[in-house]
Amino acid sequence: MIVGLPKAKEYLRIDSEAEDALVRKLLRASEQLCMDVSRLSADEFKACGAVGKTAVLYTLGYLYEHRAEADHTALTKTLRSLLMGVRREGF
Repeated sequence: MIVGLPKAKEYLRIDSEAEDALVRKLLRASEQLCMDVSRLSADEFKACGAVGKTAVLYTLGYLYEHRAEADHTALTKTLRSLLMGVRREGF
């Protein structure tokens, strides 16, 4: 994982362990979505450093805050902008 659970919880401002399972699931989904949008493998995405971490944390925050009504089209467009510098042109 490019972002660990402690960092994710700090970003979301969660102090308890009550939502750890949810945060782990959203974190995995966030990383996968970012890798899919960037069209990079896990190793390539990890090499992106701060750009990758920022995209994952943004996605995590969005999915956490909009659990009931997430607009995945808008999220994907934003991720394309965030990851434009590292995104592979084609598969």
